[in-house]
Amino acid sequence: MSQQRRTFLKSLGLAGVGLTLSPAVLQAKPKKSANGKDLSAVALSGKVASAGKGIAGVAVTDGINIVLTDSKGNYELESNATAEFVYISIPRGYAFTNEKGITRFFKKIEAAKGRFKADFELQKLTQNDTKHNFIVWADPQMISKADAKLLKAESAPDTRKLIESYGPDALFHGIGCGDLVWDKFELFEDYKEAVATTGIPYFQVIGNHDMDLTARTDDYSGETFKGLFGPTYYSFNRGEIHYVVLDDVFFIGTAKKYIGYLTEKQLAWLEQDLAQVKKGTTVVVSLHIPAYNKQHVRNKDKEEPLGGVVSNRKELYRLLEPFKAHIMSGHTHFNEKVFEGNTIEHVHGTVCGAWWTGPICTDGTPSGYGVYEVDGNDIKWYYKSVGHGKNHQLKIYPKGSLTDRPDEIVVNVWNWDPEWKVEWFEDGKKMGAMKQETALDPLSIELHAGAQLPAKHKWVDPVLTDHLFFAKPSKGSGTIQVQATDRFNNVYKAELSLKA
Repeated sequence: MSQQRRTFLKSLGLAGVGLTLSPAVLQAKPKKSANGKDLSAVALSGKVASAGKGIAGVAVTDGINIVLTDSKGNYELESNATAEFVYISIPRGYAFTNEKGITRFFKKIEAAKGRFKADFELQKLTQNDTKHNFIVWADPQMISKADAKLLKAESAPDTRKLIESYGPDALFHGIGCGDLVWDKFELFEDYKEAVATTGIPYFQVIGNHDMDLTARTDDYSGETFKGLFGPTYYSFNRGEIHYVVLDDVFFIGTAKKYIGYLTEKQLAWLEQDLAQVKKGTTVVVSLHIPAYNKQHVRNKDKEEPLGGVVSNRKELYRLLEPFKAHIMSGHTHFNEKVFEGNTIEHVHGTVCGAWWTGPICTDGTPSGYGVYEVDGNDIKWYYKSVGHGKNHQLKIYPKGSLTDRPDEIVVNVWNWDPEWKVEWFEDGKKMGAMKQETALDPLSIELHAGAQLPAKHKWVDPVLTDHLFFAKPSKGSGTIQVQATDRFNNVYKAELSLKA
């Protein structure tokens, strides 16, 4: 048990009594606090079963503590009236129960006489799930029916087509990585319709634009989201991978003001959750605000943006240290890979691009989503651009595309990380590696730069990115070819003619 966890338990009067004892057990009377909040004890119980047979060892939680089902699939958990849900960490080998693609792994607690019984029925998969795939949709972020129409007519069908290309037996699930809407809660129904179109079950992450902005505190900012999708933090399993979803958007009580922060309640729960996971396992954590990104470094800002990174991310990294970890995030509307110890963070380009203003994000990444292929403990990935084939992984810009570098070609390799190789050829002759530099994407300048652009949202601006590559062709050269090789030895090519 960590020092932080001991301190937290001590503050609750629970030091030394173990991880599965609820604060409700030792609470002081009266049963209501000074502000009238109900703190009475609630006994949770039930069974997790498949085809009538209990499933042993399934993690069951009230969002505070975790217990495991016994050999017959039964569980008992002492909780209190502050808990909203009882829910399970779906074990490997079972289908994700869902309603038209929206996963259902929880029961809202409606206690009577201090008790609530919740049974969970799971359906066993007919195939081995060691190999499976998942999609990450970051920031659908619809503010109008026009935006919703684009999501349902373009993004969702593109996703379905991609999934179908893997064949009828391929296992897929999706993760909606936050900002499912843009403060317009009536559009959650359009999001759900889009999810249904893809044909796969989705797990949801709460984003800053999915929060109730009139809430008094962060504690109540997720009420609408939870009414539609359930808990804002939870876990599940598929194959050999343990998946975790966290809520890292902390509402500070003023409309549209928030910070990237993980509460102690979540971290204490996460510590218990990961205690059930074998060290060395691959763990995939999804949250909305990136644990970290380097935009403030590229901008040469003096401080990290409070709403752009997770302030207490070091504790998250510590908890993930015994595992092979991947973090899935969105929020930024640009694409980036961040490496911290044994953790790779995938900051995703967005489904909505630059807020549905055109075909790209602010760093030149096409509107799209992440695709992840899992085999055992290993994960491979690529970025899928909406409206393009899966091999569309780079774009070449001709000389003069950047006014301050008139003699150079520019290449944007949006899913680049340091394991990639980006080489160029001039009229068939290999010229070596291109030079990586931080700059603005030429198309983003064209579409987003200036007080009147883009017309739909004039505040959108191009952002600096480090996945641009430069080379200076010789005078008289005719054809330039760029070859990008990713960390999995997939080769992507693009060609540019320099002849008028």
